[in-house]
Amino acid sequence: MALFEDMPKAATLPSRGTGRPQRRAGLPKMEDFTFDSFEMLYSGTVDKIKSHKMNLNIKEELRKLREETNVDSIRQELDRERTKRLDLEQKMNDLLKNTLEDSPPQIPRKQQSSPNNATAEKQQKEVWSSRLQKWLYERFGVYLEGFQFQPEESTVEAEEPLSAKRLTENMRRLKRGARPVTIFLRNLSALSNWHSVYTSAIAFIIYMYAAWHGWAIPMFLFLAILRLSLNYLIARGWRIQWSIVPEVSEPLQEPPKEDLTVSETFKLVLDVAQKAQNLFGKMADVLEKIKNLFMWVQPESTRKLYICLWIVFITSCLLPYKLMGFMMGLYAGIKFFIIDFLFKSCPKLRDKYDTPYIVWNSLPTDPQLKLSAVEKIQPVASRGSLATVPCGVSREEETGRYHSTKKGAFHEVFSVPESERPLPVCENGWRCCLINRDRKMPTDYIRNGMLYVTENYLCFESSSSRSNASKKNKVIKLVDITDIQKYKVLSVLPGSGMGISIATPSTQKPLVFGAMIHRDEAFEAIFTQYMKIMTTSKPPSSTEL
Repeated sequence: MALFEDMPKAATLPSRGTGRPQRRAGLPKMEDFTFDSFEMLYSGTVDKIKSHKMNLNIKEELRKLREETNVDSIRQELDRERTKRLDLEQKMNDLLKNTLEDSPPQIPRKQQSSPNNATAEKQQKEVWSSRLQKWLYERFGVYLEGFQFQPEESTVEAEEPLSAKRLTENMRRLKRGARPVTIFLRNLSALSNWHSVYTSAIAFIIYMYAAWHGWAIPMFLFLAILRLSLNYLIARGWRIQWSIVPEVSEPLQEPPKEDLTVSETFKLVLDVAQKAQNLFGKMADVLEKIKNLFMWVQPESTRKLYICLWIVFITSCLLPYKLMGFMMGLYAGIKFFIIDFLFKSCPKLRDKYDTPYIVWNSLPTDPQLKLSAVEKIQPVASRGSLATVPCGVSREEETGRYHSTKKGAFHEVFSVPESERPLPVCENGWRCCLINRDRKMPTDYIRNGMLYVTENYLCFESSSSRSNASKKNKVIKLVDITDIQKYKVLSVLPGSGMGISIATPSTQKPLVFGAMIHRDEAFEAIFTQYMKIMTTSKPPSSTEL
């Protein structure tokens, strides 16, 4: 480098005439340089590079040393702080322990390092436990969230307002939903009744073969799978229809109208309410009979069930379940295909020997229990008068002759012969409202009470509690009736009405017994008894009122 600095500055510039560069004046020629000069130049350059590299390494080492010194100082400060904190915690723990034990702290100097180690181990355990909890939560937290116990929130569902359209649609939905069950029960009944001899015979042979080999349960499971497979094919568009009993096509129902008049709405609600009433009545009868069977309401029927349960229990303890299942399967097949068919074909045989049928029919419902309790109380109240009943009179005639109303004996209330009693269809009477259109006074125009029909009379008992209430009672001879018709009190209401019109010679306008819930039943009973009397050659004599 020094050699180059001592050399005179020269530049090689191209000549104008030729393309060769020309040497400036004062520069040495290449021939003037020797090997020694080049060696000196190379060695000087290498020395300078080494010295520069050494300076750079020294600077880097100084920088690293400075950084390490700062890190070490920080670590030392952190260790000192940690040691102070651990010492403070140990002192606080010792102080609390000594306070509880009422003894001064005694900590030797040699053992001051052991609490620090115990605390470090404790912290390490806490770190491991936290890591373990975190790992468990990441793996199983999703599944454990479903087991969190929370108080159940009581939500009150808003009830829909009464709507004739909604009520009709719900009844139709119920009918459509129960249709598969009714079809299944109808097919079972057809199998039991041998509606199709070939089908029932094949089913009986297959079932008995399966029960004999102990395949009854697998057979039922296979039939369930087959039914689901057929339903899948039907859902995919296949037309598969098979039934033992041909299905009866239901009449097409008109779609519900959007806007109904008041009379149409009222009639629709009445029809649906009647169906719901009958359905709920049948369901209530079944549930009440089951409840009364298990509550020993009728001890004779419950005793049979009690003995059967004991027999089945003892048999299950002694016999193996395979043999017991075999016996039950055979009995079920014989009972379903043969015994039930004989009982249904011979009703008299069924009434004598079909024990389940007899027990079920003999079970009373709650209304029947109340009625029987009332019937038991009434003979006790009139035991003195019954003692004078002549011999040879049947129990039915005996109770009918002394039938009493709420205000006394029947024949005394209406001043009729003692032989007159209400017919069995109206033993408790029909609640109704008597409309006497000949009277103009409001008190005499409408009377509430009970209507009875006997063999020769139509009797109305007023429910008024006044002293002259007996004068408001109405007694009509059936032979005096000139016309009897169903009557509609208000023409605005839909349907055929809830009243009966009775015309007699003593009244200018027919008497109307309205607001009768069982109007059709009452009309049929009155009209039947009226026609029976009118068709007789000689009407029975009766005392004049």
